[in-house]
Amino acid sequence: MFYQKFKRFYDTVGAFIGIIILSPLYLVIMILIKIDSRGPILFKQKRIGKNKRHFNILKFRTMKIDTPKDTPTHMLENPEQYITRMGKFLRKTSLDELPQIINIL
Repeated sequence: MFYQKFKRFYDTVGAFIGIIILSPLYLVIMILIKIDSRGPILFKQKRIGKNKRHFNILKFRTMKIDTPKDTPTHMLENPEQYITRMGKFLRKTSLDELPQIINIL
């Protein structure tokens, strides 16, 4: 019991520090996404978490807004046509995953 509360405290503090340290990078990525394509900066998707609870996972948007909704990338006929230029870079470097640190908080 004590371990779980202790771990949760450190996870929260670590996530908060991580957001502060990474905030300049977040800002640059947000600006580049807005310059590259219109639409929201973040992509939100429902996932199943601990104890089968649903939560929304956040990622930087890497696909155009006219992409078919609720269709996984691997199920699209030609997924490359829907990925933005900035999206290719974000996916290649896994920087699109950075906003997930917000889920820890």
